[in-house]
Amino acid sequence: MIVVRLIGGLGNQLFQYAAGRALALANGCELRLDISGFNKYALHHGYELGLFNIKAEIANQEDTSVLAGSQSRLARYARRKLNLTRKTHFVERKFAFDPAFFNIKQPAYLDGYWQSYKYLEPCAMQIRDELRFNKPLTGRNLETAEHIDRIDSVSIHIRRGDYVSKSGAHGFVGIGYYNKAITRIREEIDSPVFFVFSDDLTWARGNLQLGNGAIFVSHNTGVSSYEDMRLMSLCKHNIIANSTFSWWAAWLNVNTNKIVVCPSQWLADPSVVPSYKKFIEDLIPGSWMMA
Repeated sequence: MIVVRLIGGLGNQLFQYAAGRALALANGCELRLDISGFNKYALHHGYELGLFNIKAEIANQEDTSVLAGSQSRLARYARRKLNLTRKTHFVERKFAFDPAFFNIKQPAYLDGYWQSYKYLEPCAMQIRDELRFNKPLTGRNLETAEHIDRIDSVSIHIRRGDYVSKSGAHGFVGIGYYNKAITRIREEIDSPVFFVFSDDLTWARGNLQLGNGAIFVSHNTGVSSYEDMRLMSLCKHNIIANSTFSWWAAWLNVNTNKIVVCPSQWLADPSVVPSYKKFIEDLIPGSWMMA
């Protein structure tokens, strides 16, 4: 059994699930999800992987306490009964891909963010199949999806919100990035139609130079925000933010000829991540363009 700790928004949860699932498949065992961290987690929308056709059960307290190395008497007794004398709690050692990850043997508890496409590579097709939304499109989202399908649609994701209001590792990438990304798309596609998704559509409308015909998608808010990820993944091409939310939208895009443009500067201060260049190489698939 592999248990993976989930925390963060939907994009983070998807990376954690995908890494855990890949390791479970490599070990030929089941995956369980530790969602206890959401009990007192006020950010984002809590546990959201139930939106997908995932192959994992929710871990119980015994699973997590035994494998994560709890010092309780019951956990110590369980470890002795299971003859778990080796290490079973694995904390992510670095932000970049860790090749030693696939040396981990079950049972194991994974604690980290695991933000690299390289964790997904051994079973990418299977994970992509499991990460299909399990509820049908309805209403305005169905109408938007049908529009997206008929044209050379390009999603633009703009995350400002906490990237602007709070000091943190990421930071807003700025209008310069979006101008360059839009130019790259127009150089490659004759008649792109842009679909804009953002937590600050007022800023987007006032600053993006998209001309007539751009669609600003505003109807998915709160617990329905995941629908923006689904609609972005249905677009033919993607301009993403420095956000795991739109990273996953682009990765889930099944268009074999897709163009994905992403920020060359993922973090506001790259010095906070050791081996930042390696981190970016392991995060961004080689076929995606940087701007």
